[in-house]
Amino acid sequence: MTKATARSPWIVHANCNSCNGCDIEFLACLTPMYDAERFGVVHIGSPKHADIMVVTGSVNHRNARVLRNLYEQMPGPKVVVAMGICPATGGIFADCYNVLGGVDKVIPVDVYVPGCPPRPEAMLDGILEGVEILARKQQDTPTVKPVMKLKIVKPAPAPAVPAPAADREQAVKA
Repeated sequence: MTKATARSPWIVHANCNSCNGCDIEFLACLTPMYDAERFGVVHIGSPKHADIMVVTGSVNHRNARVLRNLYEQMPGPKVVVAMGICPATGGIFADCYNVLGGVDKVIPVDVYVPGCPPRPEAMLDGILEGVEILARKQQDTPTVKPVMKLKIVKPAPAPAVPAPAADREQAVKA
Protein backbone atom coordinates (compact mmCIF):
# COMPACT_ATOMS: atom_id res chain seq x y z
CA MET A 1 0.00 0.00 0.00
CA THR A 2 1.33 3.38 -0.85
CA LYS A 3 1.87 5.83 1.94
CA ALA A 4 -0.47 8.33 0.31
CA THR A 5 -3.36 5.88 0.16
CA ALA A 6 -2.71 4.58 3.67
CA ARG A 7 -2.88 8.06 5.10
CA SER A 8 -5.71 9.48 3.06
CA PRO A 9 -8.40 7.16 1.75
CA TRP A 10 -10.61 9.01 -0.69
CA ILE A 11 -14.27 8.19 -0.35
CA VAL A 12 -17.15 8.64 -2.75
CA HIS A 13 -20.71 8.41 -1.46
CA ALA A 14 -23.45 6.75 -3.51
CA ASN A 15 -26.99 7.34 -2.28
CA CYS A 16 -29.24 4.59 -3.62
CA ASN A 17 -32.68 5.79 -2.63
CA SER A 18 -32.10 6.09 1.12
CA CYS A 19 -34.44 7.70 3.61
CA ASN A 20 -31.64 10.18 4.49
CA GLY A 21 -31.05 8.66 7.95
CA CYS A 22 -27.75 7.12 6.88
CA ASP A 23 -26.85 10.18 4.83
CA ILE A 24 -27.26 12.51 7.80
CA GLU A 25 -25.19 10.22 10.02
CA PHE A 26 -22.55 9.95 7.29
CA LEU A 27 -22.38 13.73 7.09
CA ALA A 28 -22.04 13.79 10.89
CA CYS A 29 -18.84 11.75 10.47
CA LEU A 30 -17.39 14.59 8.46
CA THR A 31 -18.15 17.26 11.08
CA PRO A 32 -15.56 18.35 13.66
CA MET A 33 -17.36 16.37 16.38
CA TYR A 34 -16.37 13.01 14.89
CA ASP A 35 -13.59 14.39 12.66
CA ALA A 36 -13.09 11.73 10.02
CA GLU A 37 -10.28 13.86 8.62
CA ARG A 38 -8.05 12.89 11.55
CA PHE A 39 -7.80 9.51 9.82
CA GLY A 40 -7.07 11.22 6.51
CA VAL A 41 -10.52 10.49 5.10
CA VAL A 42 -11.33 12.80 2.21
CA HIS A 43 -14.87 12.91 0.86
CA ILE A 44 -14.80 13.57 -2.89
CA GLY A 45 -17.42 13.76 -5.58
CA SER A 46 -15.74 11.81 -8.35
CA PRO A 47 -15.49 8.02 -8.39
CA LYS A 48 -12.49 8.29 -10.73
CA HIS A 49 -10.33 9.37 -7.79
CA ALA A 50 -11.92 7.30 -5.01
CA ASP A 51 -10.48 4.32 -3.15
CA ILE A 52 -13.61 3.49 -1.14
CA MET A 53 -17.28 3.69 -2.11
CA VAL A 54 -19.81 4.20 0.67
CA VAL A 55 -23.31 3.09 -0.35
CA THR A 56 -26.47 4.05 1.52
CA GLY A 57 -30.04 3.08 0.72
CA SER A 58 -31.66 0.11 -0.96
CA VAL A 59 -30.83 -0.69 -4.56
CA ASN A 60 -33.74 -0.65 -6.97
CA HIS A 61 -34.08 -1.32 -10.68
CA ARG A 62 -33.58 2.32 -11.65
CA ASN A 63 -30.38 3.01 -9.75
CA ALA A 64 -28.65 -0.37 -10.17
CA ARG A 65 -27.19 0.66 -13.53
CA VAL A 66 -25.95 3.97 -12.10
CA LEU A 67 -24.37 2.23 -9.11
CA ARG A 68 -22.65 -0.27 -11.38
CA ASN A 69 -21.38 2.57 -13.57
CA LEU A 70 -19.96 4.42 -10.54
CA TYR A 71 -18.24 1.24 -9.36
CA GLU A 72 -16.67 0.59 -12.75
CA GLN A 73 -15.30 4.14 -12.88
CA MET A 74 -13.30 3.62 -9.68
CA PRO A 75 -9.67 2.60 -10.19
CA GLY A 76 -8.62 -0.71 -8.70
CA PRO A 77 -8.12 -1.93 -6.10
CA LYS A 78 -11.32 -0.61 -4.59
CA VAL A 79 -13.47 -1.25 -1.54
CA VAL A 80 -17.25 -0.97 -1.12
CA VAL A 81 -18.75 -0.21 2.29
CA ALA A 82 -22.50 -0.79 2.74
CA MET A 83 -23.74 1.68 5.38
CA GLY A 84 -26.86 0.51 7.13
CA ILE A 85 -29.37 -2.29 6.81
CA CYS A 86 -30.85 -1.09 3.49
CA PRO A 87 -27.71 -1.62 1.38
CA ALA A 88 -27.14 -4.92 3.18
CA THR A 89 -30.56 -6.52 2.65
CA GLY A 90 -33.00 -3.92 1.35
CA GLY A 91 -34.09 -3.05 4.90
CA ILE A 92 -37.68 -1.96 5.42
CA PHE A 93 -38.01 -1.55 1.65
CA ALA A 94 -37.03 -5.17 0.87
CA ASP A 95 -40.61 -6.24 0.05
CA CYS A 96 -41.21 -3.38 -2.39
CA TYR A 97 -41.74 -4.36 -6.01
CA ASN A 98 -38.86 -2.27 -7.33
CA VAL A 99 -36.18 -3.12 -4.74
CA LEU A 100 -33.53 -5.63 -5.77
CA GLY A 101 -32.29 -6.14 -2.21
CA GLY A 102 -28.76 -5.52 -1.03
CA VAL A 103 -25.96 -3.82 -2.88
CA ASP A 104 -24.22 -7.18 -3.28
CA LYS A 105 -26.79 -8.06 -5.96
CA VAL A 106 -25.15 -5.39 -8.17
CA ILE A 107 -21.55 -4.91 -6.99
CA PRO A 108 -19.28 -6.80 -4.57
CA VAL A 109 -19.35 -5.51 -1.00
CA ASP A 110 -16.34 -5.69 1.33
CA VAL A 111 -17.66 -4.19 4.59
CA TYR A 112 -21.17 -4.17 6.06
CA VAL A 113 -21.97 -1.59 8.76
CA PRO A 114 -25.15 -2.60 10.64
CA GLY A 115 -27.78 -0.23 11.96
CA CYS A 116 -30.77 1.80 10.92
CA PRO A 117 -29.12 4.26 10.77
CA PRO A 118 -25.67 3.25 11.94
CA ARG A 119 -24.00 5.52 14.43
CA PRO A 120 -21.15 7.72 13.19
CA GLU A 121 -18.68 5.75 15.32
CA ALA A 122 -19.75 2.55 13.58
CA MET A 123 -19.43 4.26 10.21
CA LEU A 124 -15.89 5.37 11.01
CA ASP A 125 -15.04 1.83 12.11
CA GLY A 126 -16.45 0.49 8.83
CA ILE A 127 -14.42 2.97 6.79
CA LEU A 128 -11.24 2.12 8.72
CA GLU A 129 -11.95 -1.58 8.15
CA GLY A 130 -12.27 -0.73 4.47
CA VAL A 131 -8.86 0.96 4.58
CA GLU A 132 -7.32 -2.23 6.00
CA ILE A 133 -8.99 -4.32 3.29
CA LEU A 134 -7.74 -1.85 0.68
CA ALA A 135 -4.19 -2.27 2.01
CA ARG A 136 -4.47 -6.06 1.72
CA LYS A 137 -5.86 -5.79 -1.80
CA GLN A 138 -3.01 -3.50 -2.83
CA GLN A 139 -0.44 -5.93 -1.46
CA ASP A 140 -2.07 -8.83 -3.31
CA THR A 141 -2.33 -6.94 -6.57
CA PRO A 142 0.76 -7.45 -8.69
CA THR A 143 2.22 -4.31 -10.13
CA VAL A 144 1.64 -4.47 -13.81
CA LYS A 145 3.19 -1.92 -16.05
CA PRO A 146 0.85 -0.99 -18.86
CA VAL A 147 2.00 -2.32 -22.18
CA MET A 148 1.95 0.35 -24.80
CA LYS A 149 1.78 -0.93 -28.31
CA LEU A 150 4.65 0.41 -30.32
CA LYS A 151 3.59 1.71 -33.67
CA ILE A 152 6.33 2.60 -36.10
CA VAL A 153 5.28 5.41 -38.34
CA LYS A 154 7.29 5.87 -41.51
CA PRO A 155 7.12 9.30 -43.01
CA ALA A 156 5.42 9.58 -46.34
CA PRO A 157 7.71 10.21 -49.28
CA ALA A 158 8.24 13.86 -50.01
CA PRO A 159 6.22 15.12 -52.92
CA ALA A 160 8.16 15.75 -56.11
CA VAL A 161 9.23 19.33 -56.47
CA PRO A 162 7.96 20.77 -59.71
CA ALA A 163 10.65 21.82 -62.12
CA PRO A 164 11.23 25.53 -62.62
CA ALA A 165 9.23 27.10 -65.44
CA ALA A 166 12.26 27.52 -67.73
CA ASP A 167 13.06 23.79 -67.55
CA ARG A 168 9.46 22.92 -68.35
CA GLU A 169 9.48 25.01 -71.49
CA GLN A 170 12.63 23.25 -72.73
CA ALA A 171 11.12 19.85 -71.96
CA VAL A 172 7.99 20.73 -73.91
CA LYS A 173 10.06 21.90 -76.97
CA ALA A 174 12.08 18.70 -77.03
